[in-house]
Amino acid sequence: MAACPFRRSIASQLSRVLNLPPENLINSISAVPVSKKRPVADFQLFVGSVIEDKSSDRSKPDLQLQTQRLAEKLKCDTVVSEISTGPGTVNFTINRELLAKTVLQRVFKDGSKYGIKSELFSTLPRRKIVIEFSSPNIAKKFHVGHLRSTIIGNFVANLKEALGHQVTRINYLGDWGMQFGLLGAGFQQFGNEEELQSNPLQHLFEVYVQVNKAAEEDENIKKLAQDFFRKLEARDQQTLSMWQHFRDFSIEEYVRIYKRLGVHFDEYSGESFYQEKSQEVLKMLDTKGLLQKTIKGTRVVDLSEKRDLSLSSTVMRSDGTSLYITRDLAAAIDRMQKYNCDTMIYVTDKSQNTHFEQLFQILKLMGYQWAERCQHVSFGLVQGMKTRKGEVVFLEDVLNEARSRMLQNMASAKTSKELENPLETAEKIGLAALIIQDFKGLLSSDYQFSWDRVLQSRGDTGVFLQYTHARLHSLEQMYRNGQSTDINTACLQDPQAISVLQHLLRYDEVLYKSSEDLQPKHIVSYLLTLSHLAAVAHKTLPVKGSAPELAQARLRLFQAARSVLANGMKLLGITPVTQM
Repeated sequence: MAACPFRRSIASQLSRVLNLPPENLINSISAVPVSKKRPVADFQLFVGSVIEDKSSDRSKPDLQLQTQRLAEKLKCDTVVSEISTGPGTVNFTINRELLAKTVLQRVFKDGSKYGIKSELFSTLPRRKIVIEFSSPNIAKKFHVGHLRSTIIGNFVANLKEALGHQVTRINYLGDWGMQFGLLGAGFQQFGNEEELQSNPLQHLFEVYVQVNKAAEEDENIKKLAQDFFRKLEARDQQTLSMWQHFRDFSIEEYVRIYKRLGVHFDEYSGESFYQEKSQEVLKMLDTKGLLQKTIKGTRVVDLSEKRDLSLSSTVMRSDGTSLYITRDLAAAIDRMQKYNCDTMIYVTDKSQNTHFEQLFQILKLMGYQWAERCQHVSFGLVQGMKTRKGEVVFLEDVLNEARSRMLQNMASAKTSKELENPLETAEKIGLAALIIQDFKGLLSSDYQFSWDRVLQSRGDTGVFLQYTHARLHSLEQMYRNGQSTDINTACLQDPQAISVLQHLLRYDEVLYKSSEDLQPKHIVSYLLTLSHLAAVAHKTLPVKGSAPELAQARLRLFQAARSVLANGMKLLGITPVTQM
């Protein structure tokens, strides 16, 4: 396990001195972040978190005294070579050769499971999880919010899967509602079957824009749209097959674009599935006495504490038709029955916070205890994402823009090699750049988008991560024949090598942090630091021209760094490139 023998070994010694079970201590022993300024210990124990607080006001001098006393009772052994104290902490330095040997062994033995096979995750129960993300509206723009939902949802699904959970990825399409009335009526006037087949998303969007314009000037078109949607609701065969046609072509196109993003779904669901089921939900709400009629004739569920309708959620229009929330209620109940899952996660922008609070609240009122285990992962808005043609209408616009700008940068960079597939490489780097830019901060914060900043090759960008990975990969390729797995760890005692090893030691804690709060920023900042540390080590610890034993050891270190870098990038949804 990642840092296993170390944390366990420290915990067992502490457990004898403190008279506590080692299990209780493991999470209080954390790896020390690498410092650029000075060498640091490998692990620290926060004494305040394990010493029982006898008096309520534990003053600082008192804690420091307890820290000193505890440190004096501990002894160095074959694992720990040095023990020191800091403010409220006892610091442990691991035997240097053992550190190198253990970390490298684990990285290569565990492969893509490195950091996940850590004792930090040993008690983690395996769950069934449904994640709903992306969820664009057919015939409308695939805006930047959908892009964020897609890459964030993909990250959450990747992370949960890596941790051994059983994940179902659902794309809940906006494939129903009045817009289809307009679209149907519009297609009969402005539609073209050939264009629909060759470029469905673009064509349906153009028809939708045209018919909206026409409807403003012509009452008759509004009427045609209402007729079309009424027929659709009544399941009229001809109308339904036209709707199905639009839906099928759109999904086919989405699948192709998601493939470029490296994203897949297990199920393409949509509001249309829950048209009839939402009527059943309304009956259930009525039976449970939760439906109230308003003066306007709509039906609402009272969510106020005093039951005075000061907070309510509308679930039915006055004409008896369902709303978005009614269909969401039906979808949640249906998924729970179908997948029998432990958790449902919804990934949408934060403007829907209230919607999900109300959704979960109504489910609880209906007696569904599992609503407690539903979770809304929300994110902020992106301002200023434009392409050269102007505003972003389709996801593909963003991907093409990232690819073409990256190609241009690669062409003007003197260091670029002749690549076998420059388009594909530019696409992967461009995508890494978009994802890192998006994942650097807290998901809930809004940010201003800038292509120049996103695609910089220096600094903390996705381009820098890809560059580091490619560079380490080519180093491996250069010495492919002379590699041995049996190395002399005494050759990895330089401060730059120790820094890389210490950082690799921390990977499990970073994964643990991200698994707790579902924020990718912990992994992003870890990978950026890893890349900086590897770059420094690459400069100061040459493989070329060093004695064979030294070269072998250094090569193994760089290989380990590349392996963990690739693991982390894949979790974030990035495909590492091997040349650029």
